[in-house]
Amino acid sequence: MPYLYRDAKPRPAAHPGAARATHSSGKSYEQLKRECLSRGVLFEDSDFPACNSSLFFSENPPIPFVWKRPGDIVKDPKFILGGATRTDICQGDLGDCWLLAAIASLTLNEKTLARVVPLDQNFGPDYAGIFHFQFWQHNEWLDVVIDDRLPTFKGRLVFLHSAELNEFWSALLEKAYAKLNGSYESLKGGSTIEAMEDFTGGIGEMYDVKAAPDNFYEILEKALKRCSMVGCSIDTSSAAESEARTPFGLVKGHAYSVTGIEEVSYRGQQVQLIRIRNPWGQVEWNGPWSDNSVEWRSVSPSEQRRLSQAARDDGEFWMNFEDFKVHFDKVEICNLTPDALEDNTAHKWEVTIHQGSWVRGATAGGCRNFLETFWTNPQIKLHLTEKDDGEDDCTFIAALMQKGRRKLKKLGAEMLTIGYSIYESPGRDGHLGKDFFRYHPSKARSKTYINLREVSHRFKLPPGDYVLIPTTFEPHQEADFCLRIFSEKKAITEDLDENVAIDLPEPLHPTPSPQETEEEKQFRALFEQISGQDMEVSAEELEYVLNAVLKKTKNIKFKNLSLISCRNIISLMDTNDNGKLEFSEFKVFWEKLKKWISIFLQFDFDKSGSMSSYELRGALKAAGYQLNNYLLQLIVLRYSDEQFQIEFDDFLNCLIRLENASRVFQALRVENKEFINLNIAE
Repeated sequence: MPYLYRDAKPRPAAHPGAARATHSSGKSYEQLKRECLSRGVLFEDSDFPACNSSLFFSENPPIPFVWKRPGDIVKDPKFILGGATRTDICQGDLGDCWLLAAIASLTLNEKTLARVVPLDQNFGPDYAGIFHFQFWQHNEWLDVVIDDRLPTFKGRLVFLHSAELNEFWSALLEKAYAKLNGSYESLKGGSTIEAMEDFTGGIGEMYDVKAAPDNFYEILEKALKRCSMVGCSIDTSSAAESEARTPFGLVKGHAYSVTGIEEVSYRGQQVQLIRIRNPWGQVEWNGPWSDNSVEWRSVSPSEQRRLSQAARDDGEFWMNFEDFKVHFDKVEICNLTPDALEDNTAHKWEVTIHQGSWVRGATAGGCRNFLETFWTNPQIKLHLTEKDDGEDDCTFIAALMQKGRRKLKKLGAEMLTIGYSIYESPGRDGHLGKDFFRYHPSKARSKTYINLREVSHRFKLPPGDYVLIPTTFEPHQEADFCLRIFSEKKAITEDLDENVAIDLPEPLHPTPSPQETEEEKQFRALFEQISGQDMEVSAEELEYVLNAVLKKTKNIKFKNLSLISCRNIISLMDTNDNGKLEFSEFKVFWEKLKKWISIFLQFDFDKSGSMSSYELRGALKAAGYQLNNYLLQLIVLRYSDEQFQIEFDDFLNCLIRLENASRVFQALRVENKEFINLNIAE
């Protein structure tokens, strides 16, 4: 069943030491490797086989690829040669520069790199053709196992490769990430920050360079000193501009890594420089401070050594920071912990995480533009109780991530346009209704709705209670999501997913009436006509009676009640267990039915004879049933049609089943209470 996340409780952030094994056998990397060594065979990964389905899902390979192990490509393969560095990342024939830019940034932090790329792997005596890598996914660290068969053409690696032809860690890392996402093709196109977060579990922030704060240089300097991962790119105005080269040697729509930022003494002045790397391993900036520019002639050899400046066509180059701001448009920073970049001190951030789902017809209400359904989205309450040190406000970052969309590419899925709004809480518990959002503006919101995997923003709000509404832009769009709240001081979050509660009137019992109403006289006459002298009707006879009566009801439009509904009615009302309905039992049910018809008409806003499934929460509450999101989603999947409409017959069946279930629940409660009392007495 798609997009149903049951447990919406907040949870702490995950730790990489507890990475979960993901191989379909249920075995860990160590177990699989031991098995291969004991059997004297090289590992072959049945989860990600060496075939075309692991390469592409929408096309056949453009050239005849041959899968080869490193030992079949070179004589002396090495996992890592001379340390893992940014020059080990050279792009192949796959449009995943965003991933390669993130890998280049990953190499700048040895501790983070060792977590993603376990360094105790090699092609030595215990080689078994098996390697593993660890990635963060939606608050969970996963250990991804692969074999080392890589796609080649004419004996050369087709995709990511190292500048050193016998070094393979980067190519194997790309393969593991492709497996995580379903195929190599799934890696085409993306945002650098997406891979950065998968390598760290960190929090991403995006800057528009042209609108960056005055202290932008200091922000980047601080980020790099804290080993944050930084990427940058140049916008395109059309698809035709993708990977178009500017006169200055830069590539539009292409992901670069920021690998350094320094001040250099130049002709008696301090000049701010920034170092950029093109994951292609070539094609560089040719303006001021490029590899062979005249500016370097005025910089001392010792300064050049400090900056590791060398005129090599390796894709890495320096720029004047002012030129960088002119030529680049976007900067993405992934903070390993979201330490405030505007402060000089690191903070210990509190993190809570919520998992949830947008389900068509139930909780996929779209943004505030769609007021009729907006209120049905999941709602998370945020309690901000402690001010920042020396401040009047509370700082937090809200990061909303849509889950698994890249892996679903092969099924035609794309990144949805997502965002969120934050409202001041009215001070009452429970899911906020439509009227609240009709009359109350939001207190804050995500900067924009955008089709990225994650949308995040930093906020400062006064202490108090707030409600955060995560949404897709359009209604009826399904996805699972992960919402992370990072706060400088402890913040308490809770899902406003209502508790399950039943508030029904005491059940009516058949009692003789001293004088029948005109309505009852008509029913009795119809009953006698259909049932005979025993005054009992079967399901088929009840179907005829109800439809005959309801057809005369002028204020409701609906199709005939079904035979299944009538059987369910008898199961609910049959006190004699004879499979039929007596007239006295029917009278009790008719009172229920009139109430349910009234509720249905109340929520059938256009008087069409059907009710929007998004109104089901309110309708069920009016009938005495308060349900959480999970149960509501299940009911919508069962009873609504493709247009998210629920007809009266389905609404009736739903209420009958809920009442039957509530009776069973109440009986179990009584039974358990008697059992407990009996144990106490003994």
